Amino acid sequence: MTKFDDNQTTSLLYPLLPLRDIVVFPHMVAPLFVGRSKSVNALTQAMNNGKEVFLSTQDKPGVDDPTAKDIAMVGTIGNVLQLLKLPDGTVKALVEGKQRARIVRFIPNDEFFQVEVELITEPVITVAESEALTRAIVNSFEEYAELDKNISKELTKSVASITDPSQLADTVAAHFTFKIKDKQKLLETVRLEERLSALLSLVKMETDIFRMDQRIKDRVKEQMESTQKNYYLNEQMRAIKKEMGGDDEANDELVELEERIKAKKMSEEASEKVKQEFKKLKLMTPMSAEATVVRNYIDWLISLPWFEHSEIRKDIEEAEKILNEDHYGLEKPKERILEYLAVQTLINKVRGPILCFVGPPGVGKTSLAKSVSRATGRKFIRLSLGGVRDEAEIRGHRRTYIGAMPGKIVQSLKKVGVNNPVFCLDEVDKMSMDFRGDPSAALLEVLDPEQNFGFNDHYLDVDYDLSDIMFITTANTLPDIPLPLQDRMEVIRLPGYTEYEKYHIAKGFLVRKQIEMNGLEEKKVRFSKNAILTIIQRYTREAGVRNLEREISSICRKIAREVVKQNGGSQFKVTARSVPKYLGPLRFRHGQIEEKDQIGLVTGLAWTQVGGELLCVETLVMPGKGELAVTGKLGDVMKESAHAAVSYVRSRADSLMIDKTFFKKHDLHIHIPEGAIPKDGPSAGISMCTSIVSAITKRPVHHELAMTGEITLRGRVLPIGGLKEKILAAHRGGIKKVLIPEENEKDLKDIPASISKQVDIVPIEHMDEVLTHALIVGEGENLFKRSDISLEVASKSIEQRTPLI
Repeated sequence: MTKFDDNQTTSLLYPLLPLRDIVVFPHMVAPLFVGRSKSVNALTQAMNNGKEVFLSTQDKPGVDDPTAKDIAMVGTIGNVLQLLKLPDGTVKALVEGKQRARIVRFIPNDEFFQVEVELITEPVITVAESEALTRAIVNSFEEYAELDKNISKELTKSVASITDPSQLADTVAAHFTFKIKDKQKLLETVRLEERLSALLSLVKMETDIFRMDQRIKDRVKEQMESTQKNYYLNEQMRAIKKEMGGDDEANDELVELEERIKAKKMSEEASEKVKQEFKKLKLMTPMSAEATVVRNYIDWLISLPWFEHSEIRKDIEEAEKILNEDHYGLEKPKERILEYLAVQTLINKVRGPILCFVGPPGVGKTSLAKSVSRATGRKFIRLSLGGVRDEAEIRGHRRTYIGAMPGKIVQSLKKVGVNNPVFCLDEVDKMSMDFRGDPSAALLEVLDPEQNFGFNDHYLDVDYDLSDIMFITTANTLPDIPLPLQDRMEVIRLPGYTEYEKYHIAKGFLVRKQIEMNGLEEKKVRFSKNAILTIIQRYTREAGVRNLEREISSICRKIAREVVKQNGGSQFKVTARSVPKYLGPLRFRHGQIEEKDQIGLVTGLAWTQVGGELLCVETLVMPGKGELAVTGKLGDVMKESAHAAVSYVRSRADSLMIDKTFFKKHDLHIHIPEGAIPKDGPSAGISMCTSIVSAITKRPVHHELAMTGEITLRGRVLPIGGLKEKILAAHRGGIKKVLIPEENEKDLKDIPASISKQVDIVPIEHMDEVLTHALIVGEGENLFKRSDISLEVASKSIEQRTPLI
């Protein structure tokens, strides 16, 4: 409570009337509406005893039943000038403030509040100070009165004529809408100079607020006048349209659409186009078909993310951590992504790279694209191109067609809501073409960094900037992608996983994921290392890990069934011995090589869409007329390789010590098993040649040896493709030694070191070297006539028996 310098008089008893949202000053007349029973009783008591009542303000106006703590201690003694009881039981009173007073104590009374008060006498102020402050207050009040037209000139003159500084302060304070706490503070301030100073500050502040409020109102009024003008014109148009059969609801939609157009930030070309189309739309009948086409077109334009974008994460260490969390291995694509982020850090504006992940199914191409989006902080959108055969799927249809829509690129961008997502074009090698156009040709512009900043969809017919998008395409085979499209992308190969990599993927991710998905507890289900290796080697045969995940899921489902039967509580450990219990008999032999050396049977290496495979080549010699039969559903290139191999052997018959009449009296039958599977390519040339020589010379072939390479008529071994996948297949099948073309030696850097240490990889240049490594020759026997094999080839063959690490 504020201390007062007061000259106390004798204490007086008064009924108390608590006030809400009003402070009554001395010399102030105020109407009051009273509804609370205690307050009505207090007024009745006042009318019976001299019409005097003590008026004090509540601290909290929301309290209906206040106590002594809720009522201000300083108030005003007032006279009740008039009292009128209303029909609803409330009372209207007209009171006039007389003098300040302070509550000494509350007198107990159940009917109404009764208080003992003491009068507060104000100290004397110097004439000069009083004159200066009163003049300043009068001037400020007159200044405010000029702004506020609600204050009459009579009131202004009345205020100016007041000579008592205290009465002036109370009168001015009563006519301003100050905050209740500020008015109460003025009432409690006894020292006149302090009260006048505080009042002057409040009046000046109120004047400034009023001026600012007036300026805002003037601006709003101008805007309202313009709006009202437009509204009036629109109302006239609406009335005209109504007479013509128009719809008010349609007009409301136009207003809403116009607001959306104004709020949308677009390119200059698109903005101009939208405005033109909107003008046309306003002139059309709402129910016409053309109006629907135009409305849909405008909706598409304003719903596209022209400038909305995601903030790109530039923290390389964090991005690397995310990539490593999501995928094991895949070093090349990870390195390329981190390089892009490094450039993005140094240069604020860089065109999004266009990457193409090529690899067999299940190696993580699409999931890697999702990880790129998480690592870079971009949103992710995926578009599957498998089976797409219409160019309009990419570029959209022109608006002249019924039901025309934008292409999938624009639709996806609308869906994702930003103009710089990671955009995954899945299965880009599965597109086809027909009379409706070639979708791969339409992608040429989309995936060209020099052109895609102005991509023009047939439906939109305005340029859209795709250069901020990070395009990632995925494919299983590169030859199925047109060469011009390949040229626009940075191809990153994702080869098949090694058994070592599959084990770590299963242990670190797949097992935990399937345990959780099947409602099991990780601490109650354990897979041993040998169990995971058994599943990999004996139950799956793939380059990726999809089937591996399915088999792990199958085991978890069977464990879940046992958990339900036993009502939980048991611990389950999956071992190599228990795997057949869950998955049934072993499906594959670990290693497809033959168990012993055989005549005419050679292990070749083939590349397939799912990775590398071992390829058995068999040759039989039969009495006949020198005919050649080639079977196994082979393609033309592979048949030609077989004929080239036979021609080479015939040309080298003397060197290989084969009877010259042999080919006239015997037939050859070359067969490659698994005849239902189509096979083609030249890389089995040296395998077929070795098989033929083995069958004719009756010399067995090393069963732990595999080979790949194209043969020429002169015996040269030419390079092949897919070397890494073939080496991985050889390692998976238990091959100890692999013969590869010498020109493929440069590709050995892609072979994992763990594989190179376990497989003896021998580069060869000529067919004679292949035969030297592959055929088993008895003691004292020679494969070639000594005079026909060069010392260089012989020495080179011997040197290359040393493992290449």
